[in-house]
Amino acid sequence: MDIPAVRSEAAREGERAIVRDPLPTQGLLDFRVIELFFFAYREFTADADSILERYGFGRAHHRVLHFVNRDPGLTIAELLEILQITKQSLSRVLRQLIDEDFICQLPGDEDRRQRRLYPTKKGRALAVELSEAQARRIDASLAKTTDEDMRPIASFLKAMASDRASARDWFERKDITWKDPE
Repeated sequence: MDIPAVRSEAAREGERAIVRDPLPTQGLLDFRVIELFFFAYREFTADADSILERYGFGRAHHRVLHFVNRDPGLTIAELLEILQITKQSLSRVLRQLIDEDFICQLPGDEDRRQRRLYPTKKGRALAVELSEAQARRIDASLAKTTDEDMRPIASFLKAMASDRASARDWFERKDITWKDPE
């Protein structure tokens, strides 16, 4: 039988000691990059959040709308794999999007038990509105960026997002690469 270790009062007191020095900017962890991601993500989502609020939706609704619009006919299983969420988490969001006519769920052609998701015109319009708000912010940020500058930015973001097989599969399926316009 394992007996939980009892920590001494002195050890607990040491954990509660006040620290007055800020974390260093550089060193073992580069907090500047972490903070850039924090503030960039906050602003990137803010425009879409204000649109979503009008519908009583949140970011989960946005993610579902985005991927269903990017790949109409996506199965629920594929969406779960992409979003890395539970069926229970998806169920509430998807039910609301279906009930309010943003998404339509149809049986699969070969396997009638399979459920495929399609955007409605209303769902497409909202997905485009949300994407336009975010694209404006991206475009403004990249306005002074050349195509040459964009390649390492895209490469960096892809590397950050590619830990999971579902993301790598998505990038391969959708050919997400930075190419010069032809």
